[in-house]
Amino acid sequence: MRILFSLYFIVLPTILFSQINSREEAPKTGLSNRPSSTDSVKVATMDMYRFISLERDTTYIDTALTIKREYSFNYLRKDNFGLLQFSNEGQTYNTLQYSLTEFSPYPEFGFKAKHFNFLEANDVKYSSVATPVTELYFKSVMQKGQSLDAFFTLNTSPRLNFSIAYKGLRSEGKYINQLSSTGNFRFTTSYNTLNKRYFANAHYTYQDILNEENGGITTISDFEEEDAKYDNRQRLEVYFTDAKSFLKGKRIFVDHFFRVNTNKGDNNLYVSHQFNYENKFFEYNQATVPSTVGSRLVYRFGDSYVTSGINDQTHYNKMYNKAGLIYENTTLGKFQFFADDFRSNYYYNQILIRDDKTIPASLSRNINSAGGQYEYQKKNWNGKFLYSRSVTNQSLSNLEAKLNYNLNEDYQFTFGYQNLNKLPNDNYNLHQSSYVNYNWSNDFKNEKINSITADAMTPWVEASVQFTTLNDHLYFENVATDENQQIVTPNQYGNTINYVSVKLSKEIKFGRFALDNTFLYQKTDQQDAILNVPEIVTRNTIYYTNYMFKKALFLQTGITLNYFSNYYANDYNPVIGEFFVQNKKEIGNYPNLDFFVNARIQRTRIFVKAEHFNSSLTGNNFYAAPNNPYRDFMIRFGLIWNFFN
Repeated sequence: MRILFSLYFIVLPTILFSQINSREEAPKTGLSNRPSSTDSVKVATMDMYRFISLERDTTYIDTALTIKREYSFNYLRKDNFGLLQFSNEGQTYNTLQYSLTEFSPYPEFGFKAKHFNFLEANDVKYSSVATPVTELYFKSVMQKGQSLDAFFTLNTSPRLNFSIAYKGLRSEGKYINQLSSTGNFRFTTSYNTLNKRYFANAHYTYQDILNEENGGITTISDFEEEDAKYDNRQRLEVYFTDAKSFLKGKRIFVDHFFRVNTNKGDNNLYVSHQFNYENKFFEYNQATVPSTVGSRLVYRFGDSYVTSGINDQTHYNKMYNKAGLIYENTTLGKFQFFADDFRSNYYYNQILIRDDKTIPASLSRNINSAGGQYEYQKKNWNGKFLYSRSVTNQSLSNLEAKLNYNLNEDYQFTFGYQNLNKLPNDNYNLHQSSYVNYNWSNDFKNEKINSITADAMTPWVEASVQFTTLNDHLYFENVATDENQQIVTPNQYGNTINYVSVKLSKEIKFGRFALDNTFLYQKTDQQDAILNVPEIVTRNTIYYTNYMFKKALFLQTGITLNYFSNYYANDYNPVIGEFFVQNKKEIGNYPNLDFFVNARIQRTRIFVKAEHFNSSLTGNNFYAAPNNPYRDFMIRFGLIWNFFN
């Protein structure tokens, strides 16, 4: 059904465009396709195809083939530097760059390892286009499947836009019990009145992420000793052959505002409102409880209340309302005062009564906050300053400041600060499972996070620096003594963790060749090994570009080296859909080489890549997490195809 649904979004716009083009015997005359009194032809320019974020940041459609497009041609549709992919498309990612982590003062659902491909409200973009636009994305996967993203948007008038999109994936993977099957449906609309007093953005999403979970390989030596019989990865023994996890979510979102004064002038007054209703569901299913390691049975996650048919289900509902009053002065800036209401219910279908403790069925939140925001933009300066604090019993607060200085197009500087008093995510405080040791009810303290950032963009280098201090940091750890077991529980670190990162990027061009470099240095200061990161992460690409066939084709080809230094990487636990701290096995210190040949023909970009082509030359020491090898060498291809009516 999902494949048919995807094909529908590919074929329908194509048919529509074909029908339109077949009826056109004369050149198009402007956006309305009607001839003018003169013979001049109106052509929509690229700046008439806009994509606007929730924060009103605007980008434009881009059909170019650049090295950044090469980096973003992946399952997440963005540059994934700092993330380490698991072996199958659609699985989770290990985080190499901790500064990618984003924080919200409000408690979240949790199960964060399942959310890398889950679109949150601020990930959705709204469109404004001069003519209908279709974008098709296709990429081959490991085996028996495909990755597809189909997007279509149009403006019925300059004031009303609709977009509809679906991203689907099916990939079986190279290892036993490793199927990924995901779908992300999104629908957006944008509207403003003729007098431009009222503006609204709204979207609806339905997302489901299904992963078969094999728990990793049981015997590391079978992989690392490079025995030829294990070149077929299906022969490697894994912990589970019938386990799977499933995340599903729906969201209705509206963000709108109304200008009170009739005509826009030097002083304006607005009323704003934001509404977000969302429900999520996470399920872990495992038909067979014991695992076979060699000739013995192992209970990977410890004792269980049932002998077969594990079926853990967690439900979550959230409703968020934010109302604000905005005063705008062309000289002084924009002042906003707001109040919000956050309500959530994280729940199970039973109360668990044990001899030592009672595990409740639900965790409900009702939080009210108030705050203010100031935005200033004058000449080369612009800044945003926000402060909010709860007015109910739950203690949370957020102080954010961001200042930008644009000297000119070549020199831009950004400074940021955040002081956050954050409530724990719900799955730290409550979890129920058929596994005995995966049931808990806690009352952890708030996490305190202080972060200072600085970014610079110059002709010589792009640089970013971050210094973060973490207090009462929450994490998961494995308390099992048997190396074949994972008894993962939440914990709170009582000491301070200091984290610093420096990231440098620079592209050097010489003729038709270019060398693109990204270098990341990270360091932590802590009494215990809780926050573990590789000190060095690099990506270096040397590539060649040129026009061919009388400029009908633009060619891009090169080699990319990805590398990170060895460190105690977090391990993955499928029962709770989270990564946990471990200090038994280091991964890293292996080069990962990709060779790519890309081409652009008109508005079609074609990608071919030999991924990790050096895997057989450097030894089987490549991992995405302990017990989870990284990808072997394989050749993949795909395309991005844009249609404009």
